Amino acid sequence: MNMMEEIKTFAMGFFAKAPGSHDWQHVLRVRNLCLHIAETEGADRQVLEIAAYLHDIGRPAQEASRGRICHGERGAKIAGEFLERYPLDRETRNNILHCIRTHRFRGNHAPKTLEAKILFDADKLDAIGAVGVARAFLFAGEVGATLHNPYLDPEEAEAYSEEDTGYREYKLKLAKIKERMLTREGKRLAQERHAFMEAFFERFLEEVEGRV
Repeated sequence: MNMMEEIKTFAMGFFAKAPGSHDWQHVLRVRNLCLHIAETEGADRQVLEIAAYLHDIGRPAQEASRGRICHGERGAKIAGEFLERYPLDRETRNNILHCIRTHRFRGNHAPKTLEAKILFDADKLDAIGAVGVARAFLFAGEVGATLHNPYLDPEEAEAYSEEDTGYREYKLKLAKIKERMLTREGKRLAQERHAFMEAFFERFLEEVEGRV
């Protein structure tokens, strides 16, 4: 087994009990988006592939702590210890860890390298568009939320509760993602996915409110 396969296998072990909204399939989609954007931006494919496989390995700790632990920071710590066994130069290794540490939408660290910006964009692209809509409702189901709550302002709804609907996720986070993209290709893809998502939620509100 080569280095990349070993890293992939190591990362997969963290997703055995992962909820569907943040499962191994999400990791693979992010990996594919990273490699696509890397082609147009001229980025380091090896750094991005490793970082993509490892970017969410800290999520089990975040979920167990109900958000008190940052999965980006925890993941970078775990990855740093794991990657010591491989012959990666210091610059490459540090870049991988920087990518993992800075990929969160609500994180406290800004992506500075091209590769970190690409991972950030790829992770956000998987949160919008058709897949993003599906993941928003899947997550809402995981926390026991209702389909829609027309009597509560999304800004006042409580996260990780029955009030955390797919529409709340759209209003508070997903609708803002296209403005946060960092690469040219990421911005292009985000515009397309945002347009689909916006049209979906407009239709969604019409239907749940009984408008015909």
